[in-house]
Amino acid sequence: MYGDVKHSMSWQLREKLQKTLIAELGAQVYAPGSRKGFVLAYPNTYNVGMSNLGFQIIYQEINRRGDTACERLFLPDKKDTDEYRRTNTPLLTLETQRPVHEFEILAFAVSFEMDYFNLLNMLALGKIPLVAARRDENHPLVIIGGPCATFNPEPLADFIDVAIVGEGEEVINEFLDVYYHGRKAGLSRSEILLNLAGIDGVYVPRFYHPEYGINGLLSGYKQLTNVPARISRRWIKRLDDYPAQTVIITDETEFRDMFLIEISRGCGRHCRFCMAGYCFRRPRVRSYDRVVAAVDFAAKYRSKVGLVGAAISDYPDIDRLCEYILSQGMKLSVASLRADSLTPTLANALAVSGHKTLTLAPEAGSERLRRVINKGITDEDLAKAVGLAIRAGIPNIRLYIMVGLPYETDEDIASIIAMTVTLKREMERLGSKGRLTLSVNPFVPKPFTPFQWVPMVDLSVVEKRLKTIQLAFKADKGIEVLVESPREAYIQGVLARGDRRLGEVLLAAQKRGGIKAWRQALKETGINQEDYLYRCRTFDEIFPWQVLDIGLADAYLKEECNKAAAKKSTAVCLPGCTRCGVCQ
Repeated sequence: MYGDVKHSMSWQLREKLQKTLIAELGAQVYAPGSRKGFVLAYPNTYNVGMSNLGFQIIYQEINRRGDTACERLFLPDKKDTDEYRRTNTPLLTLETQRPVHEFEILAFAVSFEMDYFNLLNMLALGKIPLVAARRDENHPLVIIGGPCATFNPEPLADFIDVAIVGEGEEVINEFLDVYYHGRKAGLSRSEILLNLAGIDGVYVPRFYHPEYGINGLLSGYKQLTNVPARISRRWIKRLDDYPAQTVIITDETEFRDMFLIEISRGCGRHCRFCMAGYCFRRPRVRSYDRVVAAVDFAAKYRSKVGLVGAAISDYPDIDRLCEYILSQGMKLSVASLRADSLTPTLANALAVSGHKTLTLAPEAGSERLRRVINKGITDEDLAKAVGLAIRAGIPNIRLYIMVGLPYETDEDIASIIAMTVTLKREMERLGSKGRLTLSVNPFVPKPFTPFQWVPMVDLSVVEKRLKTIQLAFKADKGIEVLVESPREAYIQGVLARGDRRLGEVLLAAQKRGGIKAWRQALKETGINQEDYLYRCRTFDEIFPWQVLDIGLADAYLKEECNKAAAKKSTAVCLPGCTRCGVCQ
């Protein structure tokens, strides 16, 4: 009887996956055994994962090989998770609905620290031992890539076999070549991992043992075998060599009506809070001709293109590109824009494309605090950008703001309120009856940024400041305040700069239900999160991520930290500049 129920439930799960696959256009499905299997997983739902362009890029790159079939895996929703558990069905891939534990390689694309809990949950649902040391020759190699693997994989080190450091288009092919060669030669799991560790951009945590001093701080890493002392970040020198656009068309994403096209990668603005601006430096742009070719291809499937990049309005041919897209009878969309580089042409193109909201990211309310974070945007820039939007016919404005930035005071919170009121009045003066939305997030310091040394502001202070902003506009229907959960942001703060000891906490939390059990897991393991959140790091401290080398000179980051304290600005990246070390 139990076997019949199990078979029936398993069939229902497979049928749902098959329906998802049928609704897609562009997925590549190969008969089991015709190619070597590879699972590319996103530790969140299908809707979130398929909205990630980088995930689709790697999917395509793996399938471009003649020897590998890439299959996708996502976090099931609660209803399906209950079905998996009730029927004891192992987690199934999307393309062929096979158990994930039957594959040799399972790679997670990890973009957000809060997805660490989902990653462990997916391993458990997949019937794969959570701790890497407990896996044997019959278990998949577990890999992580993406932003979190690039700036600090250490909290996940106990659970993974490999971290890919940097951009993956080139290194994934080198990785697979070495892996397949090792399998053909009959090498053991450990021998293959040792060979993989010799590839630039491949970090194998088991070969690096963290050591701690009597003060409890990390004192360094002991290399357990002949592997590189530091792992160099991989990055693509010429974007035109690799396509970066929507691969699979599906309605079930955040961008259901859009075809995404990457036009640039990296950023040279030196905003001191922004991990992406440092870990994906140097800034690169895709050639206008390649982007136009991608637009022409997109026209076969969608009437709107979504332009992807760190700073869309900084793209050198942005006006020309907007004019071309509109001339083809298509529309365009972008994420947030820089207020100081928004052009009338871009604003008008967005309005013609049906945009009702323009998103800007001043990050702070005062120009003083913007100098601290090197945002490089003035109040005049903001007013000008708002004016361009309203005159173009875009009625609503959204502003991204952070609270809890280094050197922030109550006066800076008052400045956020004053800036909001001023910009709303400017909107009204120009005839807009639209809404101004403040999207407010607690600041989280990230590795490889000048703020990697600074403590987070006490949670109670941040909560009070967020409340002050919310109360200021409670009665104003024309101003909306959206606030990210401070408590989740502070868990993110622990994980962002955490070391390998946090693996214990993540494991304890997973056994008790995930993120909701975070505080209980801390208590069980004796880990004090305040040591990670509120301690001021010294310049000579050794960080968990210092086993990685992303190309930035240590002296440059320290100088930027000092310049933040002095409220001094740093100019944008220019050709021939070698100050940060990446372009040496």
